[in-house]
Amino acid sequence: MELNHHRKVRLPGGAARRALRFGLLATAGLGVIGTTTGAAQAAGFGSGPVQGIAVADDSAHTLANPAHESRFQDSFTVHQYGALFAAGVRNQATATASHCSAADPCRSVALSFQIVTMAGTNIHLNAVNLSRAANVHCPGCESLAGAYQFIVSTPRPFTLDAAAQRQLAVVHRKLDALGRSTASIADIRRQADVLAAQVAAILKSAAASAPKGPGVDALAQLEPQVTVHRVFDQS
Repeated sequence: MELNHHRKVRLPGGAARRALRFGLLATAGLGVIGTTTGAAQAAGFGSGPVQGIAVADDSAHTLANPAHESRFQDSFTVHQYGALFAAGVRNQATATASHCSAADPCRSVALSFQIVTMAGTNIHLNAVNLSRAANVHCPGCESLAGAYQFIVSTPRPFTLDAAAQRQLAVVHRKLDALGRSTASIADIRRQADVLAAQVAAILKSAAASAPKGPGVDALAQLEPQVTVHRVFDQS
């Protein structure tokens, strides 16, 4: 997949759109293959919305420079929301390398994983997933920004059980470990994709046990859906 430098990617359809169940929850980026603030963010599991409206804004930012030649940051947070009629979720990764020399280049890596669960049959969803990587007066430097946004939509509310949360915690630790890796930028990106695939599998398995929607015809009942948005930028 070719990369466009310094490219911002937004969901098609303007600032907001109407999500009529699962299919229309899709966005830009690669198809199916999170973060609150304060103590909940540190724990990795967000709290619920107020009166059926949810807002999540998560990010990872790095700046490498002569004082800090190698920088890495990841964000991995889960927001578990119940029944919603509206949600605005934003996820962003930004990596910048600045003013290092060709003889002593810098490396900057930012990876943000945002996981959101929500329930409803007619949700107004505004989902934005962005990445930006830039080398500023930095010959020979490397910058990588990767944003992964996982949206789990179910007809009725459910919560991730203890087993699923433990599995996600294992993935989070593996993501943290990438910060200690000396692997190439290309390999870091590949490993991040592998971890994203593991998250998607965990969420799909968990959502499969969610209560189904009402309906006379079982084939017409609404099914859980996991949508993944993936955006990378590299410089």
